[in-house]
Amino acid sequence: MPDPARRVELTERAEALLHTLIGQHGAVMFHQSGGCCDGSSPMCYPRGEFRVGASDVLLGCLGADTPFWISADQFEYWRHTHLTVDVVPGRGSGFSLEAPEGVRFLIRSRLFTDEETAYLEAQPPPRTGADSSF
Repeated sequence: MPDPARRVELTERAEALLHTLIGQHGAVMFHQSGGCCDGSSPMCYPRGEFRVGASDVLLGCLGADTPFWISADQFEYWRHTHLTVDVVPGRGSGFSLEAPEGVRFLIRSRLFTDEETAYLEAQPPPRTGADSSF
């Protein structure tokens, strides 16, 4: 049965770009660190090129098998929020893989419904960098 309350998903445009980036770079990952400027945008890196911290939280996998990590502090702020990764025209950080494409990833969000929140609270806690094999 599919997860009735996914914490993170992609728009169709973001999924198409993700497939393009995987074709160019191989397996990739996302990390959402928080902060200002580009630090508040999800960053896409080749898998293994960004070191996930022990307290980073795995929100889920996007597309076929792309992990989406978030810093522990950001997870605490957004734990009741569904995140949608979208893509828009414009340059983001030079470190994120989509930058040369003239677009940038961004986060759209909404609060979980009461039903989604109850479901998520009944689940084991999300994996962290301390216990993950990604």
